[in-house]
Amino acid sequence: MNGVRKKRASRGGRDTDDVLCCCEYINQKGERSHLAACLCDCEDLDEACDRWITCKSLQPEVLVRAIETASDRFRVPWIRGAKKVDLSVLPPLVLLPISLHVAAFHVLLGVVVLSSLPILVIWYYQLTHRRKGKTLLFLSLALFSLGYMYYTFVQEVLLKGHIGWGHFSAVTCGLLLTLLCLAKAKQDPGYLKRSTQGAARGKRERANGVCTAEGHAPRSQTEIQDENVHLITEKNWCTICQVLRPPRSGHCRICGSCVQRLDHHCVW
Repeated sequence: MNGVRKKRASRGGRDTDDVLCCCEYINQKGERSHLAACLCDCEDLDEACDRWITCKSLQPEVLVRAIETASDRFRVPWIRGAKKVDLSVLPPLVLLPISLHVAAFHVLLGVVVLSSLPILVIWYYQLTHRRKGKTLLFLSLALFSLGYMYYTFVQEVLLKGHIGWGHFSAVTCGLLLTLLCLAKAKQDPGYLKRSTQGAARGKRERANGVCTAEGHAPRSQTEIQDENVHLITEKNWCTICQVLRPPRSGHCRICGSCVQRLDHHCVW
């Protein structure tokens, strides 16, 4: 009885411990952590700071680990555990207003700022595309640009009486339709799921050019040709996803999955 009670007590204690408060989270090591400890116990960050202060060369792997730790600890309080925030969302929130305010001081500054922003965006796209990394910079830049333009439109045009409510309603409907299109673009593009035929093909073995299944006798050459014509062709078979790709589909190296009607990834 005592052993049963201890087990029940331990189970009850573990259940209560598993409930996260709004400021707690599970870090990248699978350990329970708290937002208040975001600057504590980071050996890679300490080593990077020490090398930077002493003017020593910083090893790339140490810097990468420090960045990964910082991005994992950058979270906001949320219900049943703090939520992780992608660091690529933050630069547009600071870069866009500052650059526009600087551009408003003089015409030459405006030309320099408006010319440098596209170059900076293209450089960042090439950097992330080369490393096949996922980023939310372009999506956050598009959303924040829409919001900032709408705020400027209301503040400088509507409230000063330059247009009527009919024009304001039209602009608002256009903004809502744009956000709806962005939401639709971020949904499932049509990932191909692994079929039963693909699983069966993965279990088959080739012996002397004849395709045999587990537990079945070898089939005739006519059956094999019919199957090759109607089911599987080598160029349409994805060895990574183990699926048969229909026409116009392909394997996306960014998503890591086969997509129906594969087009491209829009940076926005």
